[in-house]
Amino acid sequence: MSLFNQLPGFVRTPAGLERVILRRLPKAFLLSAVLPGLGALSARWFDWSGSEAAVAANIQMVDFVAIGVLLLLWTLLLTVGIGAFIVMVMKGPAYVADGYPLVESDRPLDGPRRP
Repeated sequence: MSLFNQLPGFVRTPAGLERVILRRLPKAFLLSAVLPGLGALSARWFDWSGSEAAVAANIQMVDFVAIGVLLLLWTLLLTVGIGAFIVMVMKGPAYVADGYPLVESDRPLDGPRRP
């Protein structure tokens, strides 16, 4: 007996949107890292007015916002990826959970007997 026995006669569901999502996730992770990084980088090229401490505080604020956006996007993409993976697994082949034969009986074999 094999470790994984597929359920005979089970019809697999064709792949759908979950495969498209899983294929596009690496590109989405890369773009979600690049876009906030470009925002933080462009803050250093912007001509800020004010004292040196105020300029440094503004640049630091832009960096914090970029990090927050990056973490938000990565959390969103991770959640969507987990959902797509779960759908892909659920559409896969069905497996037999209990592959042993059951004893057919009209009444339970163990436990108290009813009159």
